[in-house]
Amino acid sequence: MLLNRHRHKRIDRRVRTVWVRNWIGRRSQFDFYEQLLDEMRCEDTVSFKNFLRVDPTMLQEIVNRLTPRLQKKDTWYRYRKALPVGLQVAITLRYLATGDSYHSLMYLFRVPHNTISNLVVQVCEAIIFEYAEDVINTPTEEAEWLAISQEFSDMCQFHHVLGALDGKHVAIKCPAGGDSKYYNYKGFHSIVLMGLVDANYKFKWVNVGAPGACSDAQIWNQSDLKNHIIDENMHIPKAEPLPNDDKDIPYFIVGDDAFALRSWLMKPFSRRNMTLEERVFNYRLSRSRRVVENAFGILANRFQCLLSTLKQEPNNVVSIILACVCLHNIMRIRYPGDQNILLDREDENHHLLPGAWRDKTNLKDIDDVQDRNYPSKAAKQQRLYLKHYYSSPAGKVSWQERMVQ
Repeated sequence: MLLNRHRHKRIDRRVRTVWVRNWIGRRSQFDFYEQLLDEMRCEDTVSFKNFLRVDPTMLQEIVNRLTPRLQKKDTWYRYRKALPVGLQVAITLRYLATGDSYHSLMYLFRVPHNTISNLVVQVCEAIIFEYAEDVINTPTEEAEWLAISQEFSDMCQFHHVLGALDGKHVAIKCPAGGDSKYYNYKGFHSIVLMGLVDANYKFKWVNVGAPGACSDAQIWNQSDLKNHIIDENMHIPKAEPLPNDDKDIPYFIVGDDAFALRSWLMKPFSRRNMTLEERVFNYRLSRSRRVVENAFGILANRFQCLLSTLKQEPNNVVSIILACVCLHNIMRIRYPGDQNILLDREDENHHLLPGAWRDKTNLKDIDDVQDRNYPSKAAKQQRLYLKHYYSSPAGKVSWQERMVQ
C-alpha cells in the first residue's frame, strides 16, 4: 500500500500556471519567420540560402508540396492557431542546417521546444513521402545505367562504372536501455548511412538504419540492391569491350576493401608489395571512388545536424537522415554547381587539390572489416585484366605513372 502511494506521488504533475509563455504568445508581433526571413528574401538571398540551405524559390516549392500533409486546423481552445506550414519547414531546415538544440530554436522562432521536437520529425517524414521516389531513383533500365557509366568515363577516365559505394556513421545518443548494437568500434553510438553515388554526386540508392556495430560488408550483404543485382533484376547492361579493346568486360560498382570482390563490384588491390601496374589500377579506381567521398562531404557540410550527435530515437534519426539525402539530391538536380567549391579537384598536372569539406569535421568512415569477404575467381581474373588494360596503350592516360611514383 505504501509502495502504491509512493508511485502515485511520483507521477503527480504540477498544475500548469501558464499555458503559453508571454514572449512565445507574441510570435505574431515579432515573428522571425515572417519578418527577418522576408527581409532576407527581398534583400539578401545569399544570406537566406546560408540560413536555410535552400533559396526562397526552393523553400516556397517545398512548402507548397508539403502543405496538404502538414496543414492543421486552428482550434478555439484558448484561441490556439495552428503553426503555418512555412514556419514548420523553416524550423526544420534550420535544424538540419545547424543541428542546433530545440531550446535554441525555441528562442529563435518563438515556438515551444516540445512542439519543435514533434514537428521536425513530421516535416522530415513529409519530405521523404513527397520527394524520395522522385529524387532517389535507383536505375532499373539499361539506358539509365549506361548514362551513369558514361559520366564516370568522361569525368574519371574509368570505364563501366555504375556507381561508387560507401558507408558512414551518423552519431546518435545512446538509445533507451543502452542498446549495445548501436555502439560502433570507434567508440560511440551511431546509425549507418550507406549510399551508391553517381558521377554528379547524387545518391542513387541509400540504406539507412543499420546499427553502428554492423560493418559495411554486413549491411551490403543484407541489402536489397545486392540481392537484385545477383538475381539480375536491375537490367544492368551486358558485358562489352572497354574503349580501344575487344574483350567483353562486365559493368560494375566501385567500393573499398570492406566489400567482397565480385565481377559486378571492383575494389583496390591490397597495398602490400604492389607492382607498378597495381598502383596504377588503384589510382585509376580511386578517382572514381572519390566521388562518393565528395558526396558525403557535401551532404554533411550542407546539413550539419549529421555532424552532431542526434538525440532522437533511432527511427526518428532515420527519417532525419533520409530527409537530408532527399534535399541534397534536389539541390544537386536543381543547382548542380552549388557547393562545388567543397569538392576535390585536380590541377592542370592532375595533382589532387583536396576539397574544402576535408578541412572540417566529417562523417566517420566504416572501415572495420569484420566479415571474411572471399573474392570470386571470375572477379580476380577481371581485376587482373583491368590492371593490365589501364597500363596498356589502349587504356592508359599520360599522367598516371607520374602520379603513383
